[in-house]
Amino acid sequence: MARTFRFYEKKRGHRRTGSKTFASAGEAAFFAAMLLLGCVGAVLFVQFLVVPEWRVNHEFRTHECRVLDSRVKEKEDEDGTLYRGEVLIEYKIDGKTYKRWTYDLATTHDTADSYTSRKEDAAERVADVKVDPKAPRDCWYDPAEPGIVVLVRGYSWWLWLVGLVPISFIVIGVGGVVYTLLHWGKSTERRSAITQRVRQRDPFDANGKTRAEYPNVPTGAEVTNSPGTKLKFRLPIGQSPGWKLFTLAMVCLIWNGVVSVFVAMAVSEYLAGNFSWLTTAFVIPFALAGIGLIVVSFRQLLVTTGVGPTTVEISDHPLHPGQRCRVLVSQSGRLKFNSLKVMLVCEEEATYRQGTNTRTEAWEVHRQEVSHHERFEVKRGLPFVDECDLAMPAGAMHSFKAEHNEIKWKVVVQGDADGWPDYERSFPVVVRPRSGETRR
Repeated sequence: MARTFRFYEKKRGHRRTGSKTFASAGEAAFFAAMLLLGCVGAVLFVQFLVVPEWRVNHEFRTHECRVLDSRVKEKEDEDGTLYRGEVLIEYKIDGKTYKRWTYDLATTHDTADSYTSRKEDAAERVADVKVDPKAPRDCWYDPAEPGIVVLVRGYSWWLWLVGLVPISFIVIGVGGVVYTLLHWGKSTERRSAITQRVRQRDPFDANGKTRAEYPNVPTGAEVTNSPGTKLKFRLPIGQSPGWKLFTLAMVCLIWNGVVSVFVAMAVSEYLAGNFSWLTTAFVIPFALAGIGLIVVSFRQLLVTTGVGPTTVEISDHPLHPGQRCRVLVSQSGRLKFNSLKVMLVCEEEATYRQGTNTRTEAWEVHRQEVSHHERFEVKRGLPFVDECDLAMPAGAMHSFKAEHNEIKWKVVVQGDADGWPDYERSFPVVVRPRSGETRR
């Protein structure tokens, strides 16, 4: 009886390779562990950090108390002497008198974050509380346990930074588990073959004959389904600036949220007099990467909000080698341009395995300037419009898409606006072989 689950698979000769099923199971287990860890962390975060602060601000009852004394409490720790400012108050509930040393929720529960390594900071914390047994002031107590009382309440800003850690684990875990399950037991070649068979059998596909003739040449149906305002078709943009900004912003937020926790820990150790070169060397590269993400996100924000939308229309599609057509470029916004270029670009992309890693490399094999304008101004409500001729090279390679290789053609608009970052927006086109050419 053949085994359905193997730890390894034998290929040619004596060479063995890891089992895809075992690898998928390990990958799923890894992401499931991250998801479980994130869920457990989220539950603990809510139970021990969020709920207590929420109860103080919403369920604790206001009551009158009197301040009897204040002090700086000392505590010996393995890192040295720690200090905490606290206040002695007296209050009565249902005829019972309570005396408690307190200040905030952390002081009441005697948690580690209520202490500091600087005695001056601990004294300054309670300096504003006036000791006067005759002057009443407000305090807040727990109706379920009147012995728990605070003199000040509010929310800790660092709490939400800590919450980003389990959230990031949950997001990564869910995404990894879903991806692994969708690709379980399917090789790259099999997924590609299934996709091609589905497309060829689609009864509503008007390009089924084209696919049968040239199975590795894209049809360009995603281009011809959007009519233009002046020319026949409007080209779709390769990547929307809004989605790019959203992706960068989310990565920047999650990355810097997690890194800020470690930065805060390193700073607290430094203030406590326990400077560690190892911790600093660990945190600095991640902090610099976070700063870089902020800069890149801010630059993308400027491009997305400051530079108006770019639209490209074309008179014919798909294109053929040696063909001439008309291209219309419209640039909106309220900007002064140093230059605006329209180019026809061809890129070759190859995917290959190097050891256990899969790498993808791209080369630009052709760049042709279609139009070039300098020193002009775009006014609000009056977009800059340029209609020009585009001539495909006579010996151009047609568009091609296989499992490990791809030839991509696109119209690229490059803008240099005065006072704004340079930008580049691409609009893919499809180049098909002429009738009678050798099929590839």
